[in-house]
Amino acid sequence: MTGSINKQSSLLLALLCLFFWPGPSGSLFARHPVSREHPRLLGSSEELKELARQRQADWIRVVEVVNQREGGDHERMIGMSLMYVIEGNEAIGKRAVETAMRYVDGPIRVGHVRFGDDLARCAIVYDLCYPLWSSDQREKFHRYVNATVDANVRSETSPFHNAWYSYKHWGFSMAAYACYYENERAPGILAAMEKDYRERVVPAFKLAGSGGGWAEGYYVNYWTYEWMFFCNVALRCEGVDYIGMSPEFLGQRAIACMFETFPGIGEHNSRRQIHMGDGCGKIPGNDRDKTLSARRILVNHFRSDPAHQAVHAFNEATPKSCMVVNAYKDFLWRDPGVQKGDLENFKLSHFSSGPGYVYARSSWNEDATYFFFKCGDRFTAHQHLDNGHFLIYKYSELAGDGGQYDGWNSPHEVNYLVRTIAHNTITVHDPGENWPDIRNGDVTGNDGGQHHDWPHHNGAVEDAAAWRAGREMYDIADMLAFEDRGDYLYAAGDCSRAYSAKKLDYFTRQIVYIRPGTFVIFDRVKSKNPGFEKKWLLQAMKPPSGEAPNLVVTNGRGRLFVQTLLPQNARTRLFSGSTLYSYGGRSYPPERVFGPLPECRIEVSPGEPSLEDFFLHVLTATDNTESSVAQAAAKVTGDEVTVTIGATRVVFKKNRVAGEVEISGRVSPLGGKIGSN
Repeated sequence: MTGSINKQSSLLLALLCLFFWPGPSGSLFARHPVSREHPRLLGSSEELKELARQRQADWIRVVEVVNQREGGDHERMIGMSLMYVIEGNEAIGKRAVETAMRYVDGPIRVGHVRFGDDLARCAIVYDLCYPLWSSDQREKFHRYVNATVDANVRSETSPFHNAWYSYKHWGFSMAAYACYYENERAPGILAAMEKDYRERVVPAFKLAGSGGGWAEGYYVNYWTYEWMFFCNVALRCEGVDYIGMSPEFLGQRAIACMFETFPGIGEHNSRRQIHMGDGCGKIPGNDRDKTLSARRILVNHFRSDPAHQAVHAFNEATPKSCMVVNAYKDFLWRDPGVQKGDLENFKLSHFSSGPGYVYARSSWNEDATYFFFKCGDRFTAHQHLDNGHFLIYKYSELAGDGGQYDGWNSPHEVNYLVRTIAHNTITVHDPGENWPDIRNGDVTGNDGGQHHDWPHHNGAVEDAAAWRAGREMYDIADMLAFEDRGDYLYAAGDCSRAYSAKKLDYFTRQIVYIRPGTFVIFDRVKSKNPGFEKKWLLQAMKPPSGEAPNLVVTNGRGRLFVQTLLPQNARTRLFSGSTLYSYGGRSYPPERVFGPLPECRIEVSPGEPSLEDFFLHVLTATDNTESSVAQAAAKVTGDEVTVTIGATRVVFKKNRVAGEVEISGRVSPLGGKIGSN
């Protein structure tokens, strides 16, 4: 009898999970049948007309973009469809249908191309302009949807990769909701996606995205908007809360995204996202607007949560998209009715355990000092060999990320950009070490960096189950400590397994960030052979002034003072100009450059070969009016390394990741375990 009751309870629970899912602040979204009325993707006709009345200024901008024929097909098709519904402009609506038919009648796109965008924009036109489609055109649209789905079953299958979302499934699913009752295959398309999402995507989100960061790096800015767009549609059309299924990643994504933004408002009143792995973002573009809109959709979803209300206050400092053609994004997603939170007193750091990211700021003022540190595992193709890497920003980038992403597998990308040499971390040079053909490119350089020993040429793994099965290969680094005590932040990572075990015993990095702008960085590095040269790397945005061990990097209004305290008698070399992209007797310059890149690589090496070396640096970020900072001093006694900066004292242990910090007379331990923020 008990077994029967348990079976009945399990069945009831399954049905509840099918029809309900926890939403914002513990509320329940009820799963409901898809409406038979068109339009439904973005709301009913009356809802969209009311939105235009409430957001009149934004709506006027949408109309102007359409009337002036600005933007590409995507922006115009959405704008024209909205104009048909809201203003009853039939001529504009027919123009939208004509544009959609060019895709419907065109060739079926297959593989690593953005066929999902094509489907999604046509789906919006189909839904919003439904009365203007002839029966023949509707049938053609259904065949186009089904044929694209069938042709791409094996395309973009990894949930660790951006294309699962923006290249493929947002388009499949938008189209399925658009023709849900007219295309008999539409419900099955949605059911297959939902099954894959629950079984493979949600575990991938938890594994590579806990805390809201994403291991793929900057590419998160290329796909989250499309997926958030679809998630909003699914919630509206059927009450399915795909966002709520992923509290570890999507529940934290807007917060992490805010922390992934450099301080300050730049060109076209836009904010720049930090660079992590492949990607650009160094000049204003569509990705900045997509990132803002993705945060807005998440804020709207979690509107009663104080943390998301703080994100809303952050968003409202840039109320318009930086590109005029994206006015429709502001119209649809900027909701001024959300309560603004207390951004000024919001936490100043965030830890994302999935990818192993630490973000920190000195304040929420636009002139704040910014810091990012990475120590995490391998999941997908667009990651770099950069564990232990950090960024420092004050008014502008000071310690940056080397190289230019401009393709995929050029000699520059596989020998420099992706490699450890282009990052702020450690290399250990074994003359006999070789690298595989990374990304099927021509790898000729031995930079002494982290390995690329994975089965696939791009280092990617298919999903969470495959990652766990191959954990010994992909689990390559651990964030050991994270703690923010207000006046200072402490982070520590073990990057040892990111390097070949044939050349390295261990490399651990400890960073004490003393607000507002001082960074104490202590590295323990032990090689297998004393002849394997170790190098401490810093990608300086401008060639430094001064002489080692005291260098000064000035970039615009920002300045970074670099003090090398250990190794004693260190050798410092600068690579800039024609030698910037050179090592090992070869040079790997990018084919083209757009946006600011580091102009000097600083390399610090021990003066004498040794199995074990300790690197100790104090970096201080200021504005460019400062001509000097407090001189740091280091003392090595037994098992301890002590650095003193004025009245501040930091102690590190040489034989383990531990120590203590003394600020204003208060002594606190530097623990070896992950704390909480």
